[in-house]
Amino acid sequence: MTFETRLLVSAPRTPRSARSASSTGGRAVGAGRTASRLAGSTKPRPLPKGEPPKRGGKGRHGARRDGRGAPQPKLGPDGKPRKRHLLLKWLLGILGAVILAAVGAFAYLYLTTEVVPPEKQALAQKTTVYYSDGTTPVGSFAEQNREIISCSALPKYVGNAIVASENRSFYSDNGIDLKGIGRALLNNVTHGTRQGGSTITQQYAERYYLGETTSYSGKLREAMLSLKIAQTEDKDTVLCNYMNTIYLGRGSYGIQAAAQSYFGKEAKDLTMPEAAMLAGIIPAPSTWDPAVNPKQAESRYRRVLSIMQEDGYISAKDRTAAVKAPPKTIDYSPQNVYQGPNGYILRMVHNELSNGKKAPFTADELDTGGYRIVTTIDKGKQDLMHEVASPTAGGKHLPGGLQVGALSVNPKDGSVISFYAGDDYLKQQLNNVNQATFQVGSTMKVFTLLGAIQSGVNLNTVFNGNSPRTFHSVGKSVANAENISYGYVNLYSALANSVNTAFMDLNEHVTPQKTAQVAHTAGIEGKIDDTTTFDTLGVDALTDWDLTQGYQTIANGGRKIPLHLVSQVRDGKDQELYTASTRGEQVFNADQVALLQKAMTGTVQYGTGTQARAVGRTLAAKTGTANDDTAASMAGFTPSVLTTFGIWQPGPDGSAQKVPNFAGYPHGSGYPTYLFTQYMKQALADTPDEKFPAAKDGGRIGGPDGTWGTGRGSYGYGYGYQRPYGNGNGNGNGYRNYNYNNYNNQGNQGGQQVTPNQGQQSTQPRTQPNSGQ
Repeated sequence: MTFETRLLVSAPRTPRSARSASSTGGRAVGAGRTASRLAGSTKPRPLPKGEPPKRGGKGRHGARRDGRGAPQPKLGPDGKPRKRHLLLKWLLGILGAVILAAVGAFAYLYLTTEVVPPEKQALAQKTTVYYSDGTTPVGSFAEQNREIISCSALPKYVGNAIVASENRSFYSDNGIDLKGIGRALLNNVTHGTRQGGSTITQQYAERYYLGETTSYSGKLREAMLSLKIAQTEDKDTVLCNYMNTIYLGRGSYGIQAAAQSYFGKEAKDLTMPEAAMLAGIIPAPSTWDPAVNPKQAESRYRRVLSIMQEDGYISAKDRTAAVKAPPKTIDYSPQNVYQGPNGYILRMVHNELSNGKKAPFTADELDTGGYRIVTTIDKGKQDLMHEVASPTAGGKHLPGGLQVGALSVNPKDGSVISFYAGDDYLKQQLNNVNQATFQVGSTMKVFTLLGAIQSGVNLNTVFNGNSPRTFHSVGKSVANAENISYGYVNLYSALANSVNTAFMDLNEHVTPQKTAQVAHTAGIEGKIDDTTTFDTLGVDALTDWDLTQGYQTIANGGRKIPLHLVSQVRDGKDQELYTASTRGEQVFNADQVALLQKAMTGTVQYGTGTQARAVGRTLAAKTGTANDDTAASMAGFTPSVLTTFGIWQPGPDGSAQKVPNFAGYPHGSGYPTYLFTQYMKQALADTPDEKFPAAKDGGRIGGPDGTWGTGRGSYGYGYGYQRPYGNGNGNGNGYRNYNYNNYNNQGNQGGQQVTPNQGQQSTQPRTQPNSGQ
């Protein structure tokens, strides 16, 4: 055993010649005996006690060999041999190459970045607004005013106020705020928005050398330029250049222009409080202008004063005095770019894109971004609307002070086609479309009728349409226009003739809450008093925009789409930045709305809006006259064009006054229908007639419980209604039946018949209702 162990461990290697002989069939000395002893056993022989095993040596290529001389591969944790590879070397090589490239790029960008004096910098490009064709300009935003001055004449507190507001570490930092950049990057990743986090040096580079650099590549260029500015210019020079180029609202670039726009003086004459006020609004000067948002402006003003005291720029006494007596800004006159009727377009576009928490742009971005804004406004129809609606156009002779508001939209996508808001924005900045309000009158009745349809009422249900009638819900007597009694009428004729008493009766069943809820669901945002059944008569004041939004949903089969007059926004490189959404939301049952549309066609065919039959198209409409004759309105549509008109007579203090009689229109009633007809007749010229969807009335006569109205149908008159007529002496003695189904699309009258008086006979004079009910 000892001999065998010694042989295994310490026997000399077989000579090369012996191994060669063995491989060729010869026998070397001792080879046979060794082989015979080892044959038949694959187990390693045990070693002598206390003797450690010998490690194998290394082969020619560095691989470790075992005791028998065989290569021994490196083993991994799993016991399997490790594969050799060069991945680590490749990674190190790539990393080194990237670092070298980055260093080279940095050096190149730094050497080639030019710091240009502020006086040689072009002002920010104007944003231009276009009509729907994308080529005809409406106008541009913000006349630009800038004057470069020497800062040596400025009081120190002017610069100190700006430093306190924008960059407290300005005098000690290297021009780049790494924390701010990191914070902006985190916000961009987590919220998907672009945010800055800039020092004064970065803002100087960002806004007036490179434009708004809120993209990642833009931030890199901004940081490079900021670094070079910080290395090549002293702090006073950087601050002075910043003050000479910063946008401060009111079309003013630089502290000199801003001092003149806000305080009517030169920058060198600014007081410390005035400087603090200007410094405070730098982040959003158009929005935080003291004349626009005094609360926010004062908050920013106090913030700047507090920081100035903390940083030793002013004393506590100075701060207290400034807080007690904040500076007053001068009145701001809008630039000439807003002159004329186009000024309303520009302001409405500006507000649509920058107002609200979810606005896609800030006011300052619109003023200085150099964007191309394409509106939905049709130039030809806008000119037509102005010619029709303007009280001063076309030689009209209207009462002095009479106001007109008009809006025409495509109900299928909510786009504004044309509107009339006034003759000159600089002379009257109150917009007659989306700011001025008037009582919309009986145009509200359609929302009550839709509520009735939703409740399961058949529109052939008969209601008492005599006048006057007393209603317990209001404790008052209510009359129809001109106090006309219509006898017993179904809901088709009640809507067509705008019968107040029938709708007050109907609203007691529908409830005023339901009427208001339907109107708000349709898109009306103005306040509606839902505590009184009078809400069906439109006693609340709304804007024309609000009324049109509500009717858009009805004209579009119950799908509400927000009205808008901006189609898209593109930047200077023609890249799309914004596109209006036209998807909308289905808020009403389409079949129920189709039934309402069917009822509304009666207004034009045989009701209070028969003037509009001259349009020669299938129309659905509703007229309205305000309580006490303070306003009148008309809203009508085809499936593709919805147009509304309103007139009202404000007093010197803006209060509602009775509209005078003029041109044969008693208190203006019927004049909006005339305007509607003049516009739509030309706007729809050369367009095909469009039909409304077929409607089926699945409601129950008398309503769900049989108690609505008289609980009966319309006496077998189909969709007819009974209108009283006179016999020459003013006393009504019968009813004339007009059959709804016998009117064709052009409004030609069908058969007529006289039927016995089956309802209450009125003792009131039988005059025809005016067309403005």
